[in-house]
Amino acid sequence: MSDNSLKIGFIGAGNMAGALMDGLISDGRDPSGLAAADTDTAKLDALGARGIYTSMDNADIVARSSAVILAVKPQVMMEVLTPLRDVLATHDCLLVSIAAGISMDSLQTWTHAKQAIVRCMPNTPALIQTGASALFANSACTGEQKAVAESLLGAVGTMCWLDQEADMDAVTALSGSGPAYFFLLMEAMQEAAVAQGLDADTARQLCLQTALGAARLALQSDVDVAELRRRVTSPGGTTEAALRQFESEDFNAMVARALAKAADRSRELAAPDKKKA
Repeated sequence: MSDNSLKIGFIGAGNMAGALMDGLISDGRDPSGLAAADTDTAKLDALGARGIYTSMDNADIVARSSAVILAVKPQVMMEVLTPLRDVLATHDCLLVSIAAGISMDSLQTWTHAKQAIVRCMPNTPALIQTGASALFANSACTGEQKAVAESLLGAVGTMCWLDQEADMDAVTALSGSGPAYFFLLMEAMQEAAVAQGLDADTARQLCLQTALGAARLALQSDVDVAELRRRVTSPGGTTEAALRQFESEDFNAMVARALAKAADRSRELAAPDKKKA
């Protein structure tokens, strides 16, 4: 059975689900191979107009699908999953959860012991098919089901597998929250450039293009970012002067502390979920 023959369902039709559907369609999947459930009838009407099957019945979507993306808010995951236990117990279906902080133990408890589940942490650039996602599969997942999960998340960017679920907190701190760190740096650079005399539009254009160019250069280079940094840092030049200022203010340690705070908060947010489970 080809991947394109699989029916892919979505429970929740918000922004991230929409991005995944767009990515799959752009990747060649027929809209009729997608199905979605949501409580918002306007969203369902819009999807239906594109040829996507829609329903307000989550069990209907599960029964029709070989893989179902759980794209609901973490706080409602338990109430979404527990009514689906019976249909999941009788229907071989992969569940892919993109809800932050909901552990595999909880997902398993709210479904059944042999349920195939993949946890995934995509980030917001997935909305424009440039996301970075990390995946973790439970032992019930087959190689074919893992390949399906790869194709789903690969449609909106790059993806990688984690060896242990505990690494999801570090992923959250790095790529999940990471776009905001770059936005903060770009915001600060633009403000500094304006203070140096540039007009705001010029500062924004140059800053955003510089960020884009640096990322593309790093992606396409055969050396790591440390070497790229060294190559653009001439001794006694302007770049060296700026980098020395960053170093004098403990830039690397500040970044390490920030990511540690994010990872700690990820673990804290998962704690109530573990209690409920």
